[in-house]
Amino acid sequence: MKKIAILASDNMMPGHPEERGDAFERDEEMGKLVPAFAAQGMELHLIRWRDAAEEADSYDAILPLLVWDYFEGNEVAFTTEMAKVEAKTKLYNDFKTLSWNANKSYLDELEHEGAPVISTITVDRVTETGVTRAFEELDTDVLVIKPQVGGGAWRQVLYKKGDPYPSKDQLPPEGAMIQAFLPSVVEEGEYSFLYFGGQFSHALIKRPKKGDYRIQSLYGGTEETYNPSSQERAAARAVLNALNFTPLYARVDLLRGLDGKLKLIELEMIEPYLYLAHAEGEGGENRGAQKLAESLAKKLAE
Repeated sequence: MKKIAILASDNMMPGHPEERGDAFERDEEMGKLVPAFAAQGMELHLIRWRDAAEEADSYDAILPLLVWDYFEGNEVAFTTEMAKVEAKTKLYNDFKTLSWNANKSYLDELEHEGAPVISTITVDRVTETGVTRAFEELDTDVLVIKPQVGGGAWRQVLYKKGDPYPSKDQLPPEGAMIQAFLPSVVEEGEYSFLYFGGQFSHALIKRPKKGDYRIQSLYGGTEETYNPSSQERAAARAVLNALNFTPLYARVDLLRGLDGKLKLIELEMIEPYLYLAHAEGEGGENRGAQKLAESLAKKLAE
């Protein structure tokens, strides 16, 4: 059996005193991945990402799928650790991909390559003057301000014109992206398309609870399996086509723009929750888990 490590943040390790409120997602995911990987001759282990370099020699491959704190001021420590890991064993996605994907200014690059991207203003730091200008440039009365290095709505602000300016502790600590708030996130939901080895696996739509705009389960968000149209599949595929490489795993998150077309808000290739419950099959028979396992087994055999 080949040994594969799934990396997790401390607060996603079972039994941790500050275990996250959405740790059930870890259990749901691992419950499908472990048997699916075993069927491909691979034994899965869950370890702290901070121990990854020290333990890398013991594994045939390492996947940082549950590192849900790398953006909370830990980016340098995380990327340093991943560089050490790649020097010792296979890292998927690879270090170059992780480094590029950690900073969401990649949206500018993807748009340049023809991907359908939500209009975004990228800034080195958030200022009241810059935010005032963004209202005009984006022609909106409501903005979403989010960190360039972030996830899970961490240090993300929904700001309406005329409201009191957010405090420093609420805003992104460093570089940020400013986007117009799209009503579709509330009226319709956010779409996620999952790809393994470059091949489409499954899709879902995520909706916030009433009165909120955040779709994560931590904030009361819910999900529903979704069967995308060929046009919607093409929009998601256009994002992957803008890359000059094929990631082992990727989640394409999209919102419908005011023009009725799906727009990329995030391309997750570091630690995306895979939403395997929305692929066909239970346990090791889950088709999403099987596709990921098959894709990794193929890479390791090359």
